Amino acid sequence: MKVNIYEFTDKNKRDSYLLILFFFLALILIAWLIGEIFAPDLSLILVIFAFLYSLFDTLISYFYGDKIVLASVGARKANPQNPKEKMLIDVVEELSLAAGIKMPEVYVMPGSDINAFATGRDPEHSSVCVTEGALYNLNRSELSGVIGHEITHIRNYDVRIMTLIATVIGIIGMLSYMLIRGLAYGGGSKKEEGEGWLVLFAFLMALITPIVSRIAQAMLSRRREFLADMGSADLTKNPEGLASALEKIKKMNEGKLNVSESVSHLFFTDPNKNPLDELFATHPPIDERIKVLRNL
Repeated sequence: MKVNIYEFTDKNKRDSYLLILFFFLALILIAWLIGEIFAPDLSLILVIFAFLYSLFDTLISYFYGDKIVLASVGARKANPQNPKEKMLIDVVEELSLAAGIKMPEVYVMPGSDINAFATGRDPEHSSVCVTEGALYNLNRSELSGVIGHEITHIRNYDVRIMTLIATVIGIIGMLSYMLIRGLAYGGGSKKEEGEGWLVLFAFLMALITPIVSRIAQAMLSRRREFLADMGSADLTKNPEGLASALEKIKKMNEGKLNVSESVSHLFFTDPNKNPLDELFATHPPIDERIKVLRNL
């Protein structure tokens, strides 16, 4: 069955906004539970504080996250004197024009695996980075497919959305840990008043919410990867280029790229092999991505 790119895009954007709403509601609920159990008079203040803290953390990532990520992976500016890197710069320029966005800054990072990522807060402040493995193992058509994927992430503001989600989930995890620790060492005023149901509900929420949030984050990230694949096919008019790049990745990558798990969701394919990939994978299976591309 053929896939309609634009219907798929609309559906995934709707799902993205619904999941973001879910994350914020979960954050507010856990903050409220902590307040109700341990300091009922301060519940509202705690909810406001949790929201403002998440906003502050997100703003730091928004304005400085790209520089932090590029430094953390040892990225350097692409050198136009190097023929391979000049080809990369030319491909980024061509696809930026096709997408109607400002050309991102172009970086290269060490690593024999084939991979890439985009970062930046919006199309006016963005960067694309590829591994040396991608630069030297992909032909121009395959490299264009990968870069088209990253340009689509920039055009769709995916980095901004995923930064927001990662920040809120991190705070959900922190609050859940605080709630479990507090319940383990006394249970708060509600336990003393006999409202054990609230304590039990809070305990279950603290256990389940971080897990559900991680699964939902992975689901959203996988959807956006499919969307970026389709955007690449639309920009390059050649889905086979990206499909071929994915086949090379499947055969050649070892999953040992030296990057933090906190930024792994930004990459074109999962840079690290993880025992929990089946449950929390932020990228769709490669075979599935290839199948979708060849059905466009």
